[in-house]
Amino acid sequence: MDQSHKAGKLVHTSLIPMRWGDMDALGHVNNTIYFRYMEQTRVEYLECAGYALEPKGITPLIINASCTFLVPLTYPGVVEVKMFFGVPGRSSISTRYEIGLQGDSTLYATGDAKVVWADMASGKSVPIPEDLRSRLSDIDV
Repeated sequence: MDQSHKAGKLVHTSLIPMRWGDMDALGHVNNTIYFRYMEQTRVEYLECAGYALEPKGITPLIINASCTFLVPLTYPGVVEVKMFFGVPGRSSISTRYEIGLQGDSTLYATGDAKVVWADMASGKSVPIPEDLRSRLSDIDV
């Protein structure tokens, strides 16, 4: 994939089999599904890093998300999503995504999402966990 969009530290790559049902009437993957691909990649990373989503505890939340559609994805294929972290703030971190197909160097879409750690009981943001912050200390963008 073209690396010109890359910003930050590559932290995770997901391989997601495309489903026939991901396509829409126009014969390509529906725009909403790209957000699912990014979400799946983000959740995989967070779970692997020990940050399971906690609906009643302290958990990472998305406060905004965007996607730029460059080339339509069409069935069949295995979607490859690369996730990058930007420099962490007090309670939030920017994530970036490169979406392609396994075995294909074409960049099909790029995405961004801002993740904020929050205490679900209080509804307030909380600092990013220190162990995660230390893993990301080498990010320089």
